[in-house]
Amino acid sequence: MPTHGSFQLIEAVVERLDGAPVGERRRWSDEFKAQAVAAAMAPDVNVSALARRLGISPAQLFGWRRAFRKTQDEAQSAHPSSQTLTEIVIGDAIIRVGQDIGEANLHRIIRAVRTA
Repeated sequence: MPTHGSFQLIEAVVERLDGAPVGERRRWSDEFKAQAVAAAMAPDVNVSALARRLGISPAQLFGWRRAFRKTQDEAQSAHPSSQTLTEIVIGDAIIRVGQDIGEANLHRIIRAVRTA
């Protein structure tokens, strides 16, 4: 036992932390990831239950799904033409407009179609 004013240095070495995965890191093919994400994107799917059925961690599947959504958002912002269009039908004319059209421009287009 150390006496007053002294200290002891204790060193603990752990080869493997409790709960850490045993063995080598697993690698998943892009095809497997794509199929898992597609299944996870289906409506009313319990992602955690799906991950367990596939033999992967729910956190892993949530991560893959988040990464997929991020790439989709980036692709849409890079290609505005692929954004959702709204169709307005006036007689035989169909007007397709994107989300970024201003209200004044839309009124002008509708007036032009109606008077044509």
